[in-house]
Amino acid sequence: MARVSQEHLDARRRQILDGAARCFARDGFHATSMQDVFKEVGLSAGAVYRYFGGKEDLIAAIAGEAVGGVRQAFERAARVSPPPTPDVLIGRVVRTLFGDDATRRGGLDPRAYAGLIVQVWAETLRSERLAATLGEAYEGLRVSWAELVGEYRASGMLAAGVPDEHIARTLIATAQGLIAQLAMFGDAGPEVLENGLRGLMSMDLQRAS
Repeated sequence: MARVSQEHLDARRRQILDGAARCFARDGFHATSMQDVFKEVGLSAGAVYRYFGGKEDLIAAIAGEAVGGVRQAFERAARVSPPPTPDVLIGRVVRTLFGDDATRRGGLDPRAYAGLIVQVWAETLRSERLAATLGEAYEGLRVSWAELVGEYRASGMLAAGVPDEHIARTLIATAQGLIAQLAMFGDAGPEVLENGLRGLMSMDLQRAS
């Protein structure tokens, strides 16, 4: 009997995750049953359970990918010296996450994918397992962004006085806020964030005082 290639196994796992993501984005985590997932992906229960033990495993895998995608997008965008300013950097991150490559999002449009991410955040309030997964990912993201803020300071782009971590958390919150707006209202794009940050960065504080 021929052995199944790793490429085939990876493709089947991807097929299941993408189908589950579409179900969750359409109907929510709790209203989606495993039967819904089987129907969406066109596979038997046995075929799906070979890869995932149940809905909780699917949610955890999707959550891990969503958070990992944010971190990878940030790391790619920040791999420049000197680092791009916050408006450019966060704009690049958002464009990477919600750009034209819908295949990376399981075929979901940007608003649906943003909604899925928001669902993941909400699910951490009831799932200790998911909270631990996202907590670990967030910690890595926070440390990376704090290091970037340190580079801003070292290059003379940022004045001393405010802790790097506080600025990093604010930048992360800005990206999170845009994702929430996109999920709820559908009218927030990367250019909104870029222009808004650019406007705030241009404030003349000396004149205001």
